[in-house]
Amino acid sequence: MLLALSVGLVGLVGTAAVTESVEGNALEEYETLAEQEATAIQNWDERNEQLVQSAMNTVHDRDSATVDAYIQDFYYDLPGEAQAIHYVDTTSGELEATTADGMSTLEDIDFPDELSPENPPSSVERTDAYENSEGSVVSYYVGLEDEPERAIVVTFELHQHSTNMATRGNDDAVTVLVDGDDRIIADDEYLGSDDDAFGTEYVDDNEVINEARLDATGTTDNVSAAQAFEGSPSETLADEPYNFSADEYVAAYGVVNSDWIVLIHASDDEAYGFVNTVSQYGVVATVAGVLMIGVVGAILGRNTATSIDRLTRKATRMEEGDLDVEFETKRIDNIGRLYDGFDSMRVALRDQIEAAESARQEAERERARVAEINDQLERKASEYSDVMQTAADGDLTARMDPGGDNEAMTEIGREFNEMLDEIEATVERLNQFATDVATASEQVTASSEEVGSASQEVAESTQEISDGADRQHQALQTVDAQMNTLSTTTEQIAASSNSVADIAEQTAQTTHEGRAAAQKAVDACEALEDEQRAAVEEFEALEEEVDQIIDLTDTIAGIATQTNMLALNANIEASRSSSSNDTEGFSTVAAEVKELSQDVKRTAEQIDKRLDSVQTQTQRSAQEIDHTSEEIERVNDLVSNAVDALDEIATYADKTNNGVQEISAATQQQAASTQEAVAMVDDVATVSEETTAEAQTVAAAAEEQTSALTEMVDSAESLTQQAVHLSAALDRFDTDADDSADDLIESVDGGTEDHGASFEFSSVEAADEIDTDRSQPSPDGK
Repeated sequence: MLLALSVGLVGLVGTAAVTESVEGNALEEYETLAEQEATAIQNWDERNEQLVQSAMNTVHDRDSATVDAYIQDFYYDLPGEAQAIHYVDTTSGELEATTADGMSTLEDIDFPDELSPENPPSSVERTDAYENSEGSVVSYYVGLEDEPERAIVVTFELHQHSTNMATRGNDDAVTVLVDGDDRIIADDEYLGSDDDAFGTEYVDDNEVINEARLDATGTTDNVSAAQAFEGSPSETLADEPYNFSADEYVAAYGVVNSDWIVLIHASDDEAYGFVNTVSQYGVVATVAGVLMIGVVGAILGRNTATSIDRLTRKATRMEEGDLDVEFETKRIDNIGRLYDGFDSMRVALRDQIEAAESARQEAERERARVAEINDQLERKASEYSDVMQTAADGDLTARMDPGGDNEAMTEIGREFNEMLDEIEATVERLNQFATDVATASEQVTASSEEVGSASQEVAESTQEISDGADRQHQALQTVDAQMNTLSTTTEQIAASSNSVADIAEQTAQTTHEGRAAAQKAVDACEALEDEQRAAVEEFEALEEEVDQIIDLTDTIAGIATQTNMLALNANIEASRSSSSNDTEGFSTVAAEVKELSQDVKRTAEQIDKRLDSVQTQTQRSAQEIDHTSEEIERVNDLVSNAVDALDEIATYADKTNNGVQEISAATQQQAASTQEAVAMVDDVATVSEETTAEAQTVAAAAEEQTSALTEMVDSAESLTQQAVHLSAALDRFDTDADDSADDLIESVDGGTEDHGASFEFSSVEAADEIDTDRSQPSPDGK
């Protein structure tokens, strides 16, 4: 009897120890499962926030006409559980753009939170879970920077997420997600028909939720635990749609870093199915052994006692963890069957432990593989970050090494290198073009100086004509006075006539010289027109180059968007990983890639703004050159008029010379009458007055020409300075053509310092002399 009791006690203790160990492993498995579910929901929540932030960054600064088309395209790139995206006027609550059919206000979409421009959300915020016409949902929203009256709202379906829960389709297990108010907002059963379970309060008879919130207090890490409960679950689980009515069950919880909690419930049979079988077999085997020993103990005697002792020792070894002990016996009685029962239990336990160990080793290998991939991605992302930062600082000679095992990162490296090649080539072409523009501007300035010199000669010739006409006028006054005293002295009249003849001859000669100078001015104006047309062609080429750079900046923005989507995909992949440590590595890499893409995008936007400024300056310079061209044509017309006037002056000078010669002959002969001499003097006075008037007209035309040329020189200098500014703007990029850009700035600064100054001052002095001549009286006293 003592032996039977001893064997029974050993069997029960061994069975209890094995049962307790395996039950502990089962609780750990459910705790891990709850933690994984909580991590998956947390990753889902963070991914949704990143998607909304990405939508806000891209919609920012877009006009209302393009927002609708953008959000339609963005919606098709969202995951399947995304229900709708809205562009909201927070003042009126109207949906200015939406992907939801038939919806026009926040009230139409059952939006639960209040949006107002006085308190716009500066970061992505999440609403409480709520129901709309399509089921249980949650919305994320954020206000636009610098536009407090606008916001982006994206709605995601909670019930769709339940398809990813591990207990889906298992009738002996229930998983629910509760919010901060202990309401059920998601589960593994689609919340029952018509979402009957949504919003139902989770009745926490065992205070599992309170314990979970207490454990999560003061930490941002995910918290999880599992424990077994006796008795039926709460009415929340026992009723529809869950019908979870186990007598004993296991509950595990996982706290998301927000106020959500994942609760997993499994029946005792589901959680400990194999353990219960082992326990039952152990108890049955122990009882059978005790009965057999009690019935046949007296018969078997010492042999039976020996077998029992041996069985006890082997059971003790198995209890100590030696599952390789052999339970072999030649007995075919109850002791033999007891041996067989213990052996079956040992084999089953060994197989279960080996399977668990194999699964653990496989998980370790997978974890090592994912860690290696994370390390490779982090190294490659760090290399790409350095190259992108170098390029963002202006060194366009930097290149990425696209080698590696990750095809996506390799493709990014190749495309980034090709983009830098195109940008560097474009910057070099712009530098060369700026050099050509500066050279053309210098040629225009030089041509303007030549025209200015010709204008100065015209002014000087006109001044000489005016002086000669003035002297002629004075001589005619003397002749008029002497005609009244003609009888006094004929010799004085003859001398005066000879003097007038010399002056008339000088006037004719000066007139011919003025006409030649005016013709030179016409030729210079025509050459200047050719230079102006060449400058216009150069500016048109510059506008084409700027358009090409704008296309390149669009390409940069597109690559930045693709990089951003790569970061989002990395987050999604991280959420599917079975280890929270792996998720952290993926999330870090994705965040760095996203930050780099934003840096590239901001750099593209700065280049685009700088090119818009250059394009505006180019258009303004083209307008100034067009205006200069019109002024040149007007000056050319004025110079042509001056040539015609000089021709008339030459004719009048010839007539004056002939008249003076006739006067000289008349005074020598003294046969003509005094009345005819007076008439001739009147004619000469009239011609002299006309000559003076024409000279003043030519002087005025020369003055206008000088003013127009001054404006043209100013325009050429402005063009030169704009070319210098363009080169300076391009200097922030390091390319092989940087030295030529520096030479351009030095040559232009030295070559354009004093252009146009010399002939401007001389023209002003000539104009002042002409104004002085105008102040003298005319021959008839007017």
